[in-house]
Amino acid sequence: MTRVKLLLLAGDYVEDYEIMVPFQALQMVGFQVDAVCPGKKAGDMCRTAVHEFEARGDQTYSEKPGHNFVLNADFDAAKPESYDGLVIPGGRAPEYLRLNPRVIEIVKHFMAAKKPVACICHGAQLLAAAGCVSGRTCTAYPACGPEVTAGGGNHRDVGVEEVVIDGNLVTAAAWPAHPKWLAAFVDVLGYKVVHKETGARVFVPHHA
Repeated sequence: MTRVKLLLLAGDYVEDYEIMVPFQALQMVGFQVDAVCPGKKAGDMCRTAVHEFEARGDQTYSEKPGHNFVLNADFDAAKPESYDGLVIPGGRAPEYLRLNPRVIEIVKHFMAAKKPVACICHGAQLLAAAGCVSGRTCTAYPACGPEVTAGGGNHRDVGVEEVVIDGNLVTAAAWPAHPKWLAAFVDVLGYKVVHKETGARVFVPHHA
C-alpha cells in the first residue's frame, strides 16, 4: 500500500491542540505528516498558543503560551502535487499566513484538485482568502463565520464538538471536535481504522 502523505500548514502562534493533536494522531494511524511553515525548515520551531474560555465570563478566549512545535519538513521544498491531503490548524497563524502568496497557492491546489482538506477553527481564514469557500458548506470558529459568508460560503454553526463534511472538505470550529473531525478526515481519505483481530471499526465518523 502506498503511504498516505499529508501536508500540514503551520505558523507561529498556531493553536497548540490544533497542531499537536492532528500531527501526532494522523501519524499514529500510519500517515506521513509533513509540517511546514513559510520561512522555516525542518528542525525549526513554531511557537504555539493555548486558547481557552475562562470561567470569568470573558467575551472571547484567553491566550497563553503553549509548546514549541518542531517542524519536520521544509516549506520551500514542499510540492503540493505530491501530497494526498492538507491539514489547516487554527489559532493566530492563519491571519498572517493568508498574506503569503505561496500558502494561498497551496490551499487552492488542494481544493481545486478535490483532495481531502481538514480545516479547523481560524483555518477558515485561509480558505476564504484563497477564494475556496464559495458555494461550499463548512464550519469555523464563530468569529470567522462572517469571512466564510462574505466569501460566498454557507457557514454552519454546529457547536464546538461537531464536524461538517462537504465533499473533500472536513471542517470543525474548535479542538473539542478533534475525535469527530479527525475520524471524518481519515474516512474522506478513504481509510478505516479497524481492530486487527475482529475487523471491527475502532471509530465511526460523524457522517457514517
